[in-house]
Amino acid sequence: MEHTTQPADRQNAVEVRGLLKHYGETKALDGVDLEVRRGTVLGVLGPNGAGKTTLVRVLSTLIRPDAGTAVVAGLDVLRQPRELRRVIGLTGQYASVDEKLSGRENLYMIGRLLDLPRRAARARAQELLERFSLTEAAGRAVGTYSGGMRRRLDLAASMIGRPAVLYLDEPTTGLDPRTRNEVWSEVRALAREGTTVLLTTQYMEEAEQLADELTVFDRGRVIAGGGIDELKAKVGGRTLQIRPADPDELHRMVGALAQAGLSGIGGATADETGGLVNVPLLSDAQLTAVIGLLGERGFAIAGIDTHLPSLDEVFLAVTGQKSSSLRRPAGDGSGPENAFEGVAA
Repeated sequence: MEHTTQPADRQNAVEVRGLLKHYGETKALDGVDLEVRRGTVLGVLGPNGAGKTTLVRVLSTLIRPDAGTAVVAGLDVLRQPRELRRVIGLTGQYASVDEKLSGRENLYMIGRLLDLPRRAARARAQELLERFSLTEAAGRAVGTYSGGMRRRLDLAASMIGRPAVLYLDEPTTGLDPRTRNEVWSEVRALAREGTTVLLTTQYMEEAEQLADELTVFDRGRVIAGGGIDELKAKVGGRTLQIRPADPDELHRMVGALAQAGLSGIGGATADETGGLVNVPLLSDAQLTAVIGLLGERGFAIAGIDTHLPSLDEVFLAVTGQKSSSLRRPAGDGSGPENAFEGVAA
């Protein structure tokens, strides 16, 4: 069955207002407001227990919120759960396919559960097996699959019904770099085809690779959101990095900028190790004035660049978390660096 498309005039695929979910004294969701534009990928980041997985469970009708409203693909999560399940897909943190069935049988079974006719279910299963490079293993029991193969099959299963909205809850955790890149490629393709994706991830690199916009969760609340560059700009803005041709002129260059009042609020600094002068930028006009002044004073410049804060720095700034809340996997190829700890509900 093809998914039911949402009204043409609805710009948002997901609209959440005042969502609350408590577990005893714990506020898993504490008044969440959220919008996801159609055909985009929203990356949802946050520390352990921030509420990301709880949000996914509510939006996929697996649990009911205590208060608030949520509309997905034009359907009310609370009032139209049966209809909504036909137009969404979900890949959770762990593969949910049946290990005793073959890969082909898993996909065919899900197609039939979605009321696809037998021939259409077989055709769709074969299409996805080919798309995810699983044709050679299609007849084998899933229990014999590697972890990466199971993950690809799980993602394929979530796409059987051609979902209008797809939830990916840490879809690449534990995958090797090659398989992770394959999953990333499929997510990009889905977005190009018009599927809206809500992606929770523990990897900074994944967020930068896939997300059109980001939302940062902490303690059940949305504490920041916007485009990646927009978020970076909010956390201290850009830094102009100047490399003098003569490293001995680092401090003279800093002094000249301070004397001219062009050092920015934080002040220009000399990075002797990197051979750079760092200047916090307040505006494009300041950047132009800095370069002009150094030219007038006769400083020879070997190179210039502008630097935005990293996503690590954005996370630390907006959540107040210490760097110990981020983990860096050992160099075993199991995942990219700059990763959040695993997400609790």
